[in-house]
Amino acid sequence: MLNVFSLANGRLFQEEIESRAALSNVQPVWVDLDAPTAEEKGWIAQHFGVTIPDDAVDDDLEESARFYEEDNGELHIRSDFLIDDDETPRNVRVAFILFKNVLFSVHGEELPVFRLLRLRARRIPALIEDAKDVLLKLYDADAEYSADALEGIYDALEKVSQRVLKEDVNDAMAAEALSAIAKEEDLNGRIRRNVMDTRRAVSFMMRSRLLNAEQFEEARQIMRDIDSLDSHTTFLFDKINFLMDATVGFININQNKRINQLTVFGVVFMPVNILAGMGGMSEFSMMTQGMPWPLAYGAFLIVSILMGTATYVALKHFERRKARNDAGAGAATGLSWRDGNRRG
Repeated sequence: MLNVFSLANGRLFQEEIESRAALSNVQPVWVDLDAPTAEEKGWIAQHFGVTIPDDAVDDDLEESARFYEEDNGELHIRSDFLIDDDETPRNVRVAFILFKNVLFSVHGEELPVFRLLRLRARRIPALIEDAKDVLLKLYDADAEYSADALEGIYDALEKVSQRVLKEDVNDAMAAEALSAIAKEEDLNGRIRRNVMDTRRAVSFMMRSRLLNAEQFEEARQIMRDIDSLDSHTTFLFDKINFLMDATVGFININQNKRINQLTVFGVVFMPVNILAGMGGMSEFSMMTQGMPWPLAYGAFLIVSILMGTATYVALKHFERRKARNDAGAGAATGLSWRDGNRRG
């Protein structure tokens, strides 16, 4: 799709372009090619003398091929722009070519940042004066879009924190929390990659000496905003790691509880197993010789139940005593700490 924009009364105005001849009747400041066809690329080459490379939006370009200036004055910049989609957040490569005060942008899918700039430029007069302003405003809108995405991560992690930091977290809740944390970690990484790429692109524009004094100051403000976003992504990575460790810790606690229960069952039934082993020997028949088998096996069952119950009660008694001792030790430690503070 070929979207051509010109300036009218200080605002962006979209032109209706249905053929190559229609390009002769406009003086565009921005030509946006959204998944362009070969025919549309041909129109651009014939009318503006700008050749759109076939690998313009490839992800495997070398560093030297992302920011450079041609001998004829074409300025080439490849940048990544964020799409904060609930299903599949992603970074989309965009190729910019600045030539004869016209900005050409090439990308494979519609971008929220581009829609945001078009909306602002239609409503706010004198927002854009030339093609370089379009490019700077795109990077400024991209930084703002990344900031909004970071706020979304804050809100999502806050909800996860409320679930994870409860007293009782079962395995299903922990698995759900881990899934949510992993999703936000991925988005935070994409935002960090996006702002780093934007920083490099704006820095290249500042070094190219194409910006006037006002545009250069705007570029410096964008760099300051990006530095702020970078520090926020670092904080979010730390928060994500904390929540991840806490969630995994709860999973380990639940597993330890189950292992302890299995251990208790094993200890409780150990005497029963011993009796069962004795019951399977020939000595048991000799010991109960002359007794009716219902009476012998009934007595065996009663003794097994009594031994298992006695073992269970003994284990619970030792657990309660250990808990009281631990609580007393903790209280003593707290008192000694407070006494030490009073003396200090």
